[in-house]
Amino acid sequence: MEWGLLPDVRTLAPDCLTAFFYSLLQQRGAGTELTGYALIRPTCYTATMSILYIVATPIGNLSDASGRSIEVLGVVDGILAEDTRRTRKLLDRYDLRTSLTSLHQHNEASRIPRVVERLDAGETLALVSDAGTPLLSDPGERLVGAVLDAGHTVTPVPGPSAILSALMGAGFPTVPFIFHGFVPRKGKPRQVMLEQIAAATQTTVVFESPERVAALLKALVALVAHDRQVVVAREMTKIHEEFFRGTMAEVARYYAENKARGEVTVVVSPRSPAEGGGSVDEAAARALGRALLDEGLNPSRAAREVSSRLGIAKNAAYDIVHSLRDNSEESG
Repeated sequence: MEWGLLPDVRTLAPDCLTAFFYSLLQQRGAGTELTGYALIRPTCYTATMSILYIVATPIGNLSDASGRSIEVLGVVDGILAEDTRRTRKLLDRYDLRTSLTSLHQHNEASRIPRVVERLDAGETLALVSDAGTPLLSDPGERLVGAVLDAGHTVTPVPGPSAILSALMGAGFPTVPFIFHGFVPRKGKPRQVMLEQIAAATQTTVVFESPERVAALLKALVALVAHDRQVVVAREMTKIHEEFFRGTMAEVARYYAENKARGEVTVVVSPRSPAEGGGSVDEAAARALGRALLDEGLNPSRAAREVSSRLGIAKNAAYDIVHSLRDNSEESG
């Protein structure tokens, strides 16, 4: 247990203090394990409730900052920033002097107790990512959960988003769409995501490092129909903004010969009904079969579900599902 996670006992009335320690002893006696960012709050705890603002910031062009976001960043007591140097540039642009504290994927858990402590003391804080809308492939999920558990308010301040900007410029159907975050670098998680993208009947958006865009497109070429469309959105809202469009094969060839630079978002068009049969049907079956096996279904039951849901032959579904199981056993 980390005593820094406990409320300041000086804020508790005597009867509340007794109830609090009795509750604590009960949890300890029951063997309850308190995680590194668990918060203990007796029902009678009356610390001042405060606000954590989740603030979207520009993805490139600093002029995209909304008036409300600048107002909030200027009046809060502190800003929790994924990249303090990048956020400082935004603050300098608008002559703001709010103090910055780093909060990124490597220190988020250790920062949470102090953040809640500051909110308990009546401060208001803001969370920003290095660019765009926080929490979407950025740190902050655990913090938001802990802040809500502590009884404080979480208020979004919407604004720029690389995901929505890429969708706006891609020209594909926007409702519904799927966002997968960053593509895994290797192994089973990568293959599963590639198969999900290939099988998707909705527009799919992913983030990718510029160094790995060519490899991603090459892998997808092997899974989709030759006329499947893709857009690589690069350096959005900046001087060198580019939306490179074409079939998967065309765009893959281009990036095999031309290195991508800057921030990259990839948007893949939905699988069309005309893409029946061939590698795409198999990709859909493999993605569904893998998901069913992961849910605990035995191979025979999973094969029947794949055949029923996708309308493919039972023997083909059986072969696909059993190949997934065999591959899993070999890798294990």
